[in-house]
Amino acid sequence: MIRGKITGRVWSSKHIETLPNGALLEVEVAGNTLVAFDPLGCAMGEEVLITQGSVAAAFFTKHKAPVDALIIGSIDDA
Repeated sequence: MIRGKITGRVWSSKHIETLPNGALLEVEVAGNTLVAFDPLGCAMGEEVLITQGSVAAAFFTKHKAPVDALIIGSIDDA
């Protein structure tokens, strides 16, 4: 798992039909930015946990979704 912080949204008015409901978010990870799919509804500035690769894609069981980075949790404040 990877820990990151949400820094923005990616808007896409055109996308493939098999992309499930959710948002594409920019996440800062160790000084780099990646785009992750968010099925949870996370907010700007929130710290999140991300999984990547085949594990992220395997989350979707009804359709094959071309997702390489998936937000799987929101880190609560201590």
